[in-house]
Formats: sequence, structure tokens, C-alpha cells
Amino acid sequence: MKPSQSSVVGRTTWLLSQFRKKIWVRAALFSLAAVVVAILAALIGPYIPYDPGLTLASGSVDHILNILASSMLAVTTFSLSIMVSAYASATSNVTPRSTKLLIADPVAQNTLATFVGSFLFSIVGIIGLAAGLYDDKGRIILFMATLVVIFLITATLLRWIEQLGNFGRVGDTILRVERAAVPAFRNAGRTPRLGAMPWIDIPGTAVAVLSSTSGLVEHIDVSKMDELAKANGARIFIGAMPGALVHPSRALFHFHGSFDDAAIDELRKCISVGDDREYEQDPRFGLIVLSEIASRALSPAVNDPGTAIEVLGSGMRVLLAYADAHDNAEQAQCHHVHAPDLDIEELFTSFFNPIARDGCGIVEVQMRLIAVLEALASRSPELFGNAAGVSAMSAVERSNISMVAEHDKLEIARRAERANFAAQIID
Repeated sequence: MKPSQSSVVGRTTWLLSQFRKKIWVRAALFSLAAVVVAILAALIGPYIPYDPGLTLASGSVDHILNILASSMLAVTTFSLSIMVSAYASATSNVTPRSTKLLIADPVAQNTLATFVGSFLFSIVGIIGLAAGLYDDKGRIILFMATLVVIFLITATLLRWIEQLGNFGRVGDTILRVERAAVPAFRNAGRTPRLGAMPWIDIPGTAVAVLSSTSGLVEHIDVSKMDELAKANGARIFIGAMPGALVHPSRALFHFHGSFDDAAIDELRKCISVGDDREYEQDPRFGLIVLSEIASRALSPAVNDPGTAIEVLGSGMRVLLAYADAHDNAEQAQCHHVHAPDLDIEELFTSFFNPIARDGCGIVEVQMRLIAVLEALASRSPELFGNAAGVSAMSAVERSNISMVAEHDKLEIARRAERANFAAQIID
């Protein structure tokens, strides 16, 4: 799959990717593999046509497996407590919307899977030895498998120790949100409107299809909708893009043409509605999470302007990635589906407005905010210029109202003037 196509994957592929993020999936697969290895050692031992020529001290495998079983149970419990503490810390100190990125962290999931699988491997091996299921060759195979498991445990433990210093911390969480938002924006830039055609006025005879449930749009299979529209000689107008709040009185989409009830049901299934927003097709969600981190840092209880400044840098990199991808945008591939473009002013409002509001009395935050807006407007005036000017105007206006020192107000106004936003500033 090309990188530019990752935002237009089908519903089945998207559901599988969501399933893989579940914390128990890797643990279950590794545990199953470990149990199968322990059982195979007993089954294939008698069929080995030659003697490996190795001898094991009496009880050596039993002793090693007992050590593994007891230690892995303790380490697994300890690791789970660390992960739960990290989730709680991110919820209380950063934002609850960031915890799903911690839960989906591959290092944490691999660590838990390795420890649980090693524990089950040891238990099955101990039971097999106690039941006399292993002959001499089988015991040697089990011993070799145990050495491999010990190597995996050691490598996983070292990687886990390296990550523990940052896991769940504010800086680490900001970086995770940025890494989740950048691919979403690159996909949105390269494949505008999820591959659909630009928006046009909906014909007066078009039929609205209402949502059958309430929630947030998580994913849209535009390719499948285009296939159905092409087969029926119709056009589809998507009004609820990923991240939109839908309910039984809001239209998911309109269609102009002829669809039977079965086809309409298929079209409804192309739009996945859930309880939470997802990063893949909803780039605005990543910026909202970043702004929530900055807002919490700027709250009187935390009072951490440095984190807000760090968030502004992350937001700038995310939007610059979008501008780079937008310069190489691909042509629409779904010619029977129309959808709205990404609203840049809405993006800027979602990200910059909360930071300007909560940091209106802090000079350093406002100066960095205007500097970021200047960088974005300079990089792509046609794409970001108007939205950056409106956000700068709002930031200066808020500063004039909230700040007491005239020197601070003048400093921010001069910074905005140097950024060529002076024409839009309200005195």
C-alpha cells in the first residue's frame, strides 16, 4: 500500500488495524505460540532421527522453568502496574485523549506479551515434565526452546527499561501525539477529501440518508461508496467527515440517483460511527489533543508555559508536514463521490484559539504563538495566510485585554507587526 493510500483503506482493513491495537491481542498470540512450542517439544522429540549428543543434568530444565514461572509472574504484575500508572498519569497530567496512544504502544504491548507468554511456556513445560511427556530428545528440545525464551525475555526487558524513563511523561506524550498527527495530515494533504471529488452544490432532488446511531464518525470507506455509486449510476455527497458528530436527525450523506434499500444499507456500513475519534482519517483530532495538552499546562494549577511552547512547536511541524504533502496532492480517484475540503480556518481555531485564550497573560507563549503563525504563513501564504492572520489578530486582542503591563502589550504588537499581521490587528 502506498503511503498516500493509507487514509483511503477499506473498512475491513481499517477494522483489522484497530483490532491489532488492542492490548490483549499480542499477549494472546505470543502466549499461544509459547504453549504450542512447549507442546511440540514433547510431540516431535520421538521422531528426531538422530541423537543430538547432549546430556542434561537431572532436573536442570525443571529448575530453569520453575525460575522462569515464578519470576515472570512477578515481572508481569509489576509491568502491568507501571502501565496503569502511566495511563493514570497521562489522564491527569496531560489529557485523557492521549491514553489510547499509550495503550497502543508496541513496546509496552510486546513487553506484556513476552512476559505472559514466557510464564505460560514455563507452566506448560513444568506440567509436561511432571507428567513424563518428554523423553530425552524432547527434554533437549525443551531446553533449547527455553534458552530462546530467555534471550527474548532479556532483550524485551532491556528495551522496557529504556522506555520506562519516559513512558507516560508529558514530553513523551506530546511526541506520541505529534507522531500520530503527522501521518494523518500527510495523508490528508496527498489525498484530499479521502480521494473524493471536490464539493459541489447538492441537487435539490438528492435524497438524505440519516445516521442510524449517535456518535462520532471514525472512518469512511470512500472507495466502496464510489463502487456502489458507479454501479448504480448515482452520485454521493458526504456531509459528515471523520470526526463529525452524527445522530439520527443528521444526514450522513446525500445521494442523487437510484439505490435500493440493500444498497443504502451497504453505503451506511461504509461510514463507521463509534464513541471516540481516531487519528487516521481525522487530522483535526491530533491538533485538538495537542491544544488540550497546552491548555492544561497553562491552567493555574499547573502553570507550565514551557509545555505550551513545546506544543506550539509540535503543531507547527504537523501543519508544515501538511503543507509539504498538499504541494504534491494527487488527483481524486473516486469520481462518483463528493466531499468537502479540510477547513484550514477551523484547524487553526481548534489549535491556536485555546492556547491564545489560556495563555493570553503570558508574554512568552504569545510571542511563540505569533512566531509559529508567521512561519506557517511564510511557508504557504495561499494555504495558511488568511487563517494565520485571523489567529494572530485574536491573540493580540486577547493580550491587550488580559495583560496589565503596557510594555508587554507593546512587545506583542510589535512582534505581530514584524510578522506582517499588523493590518489585521484590532487596536
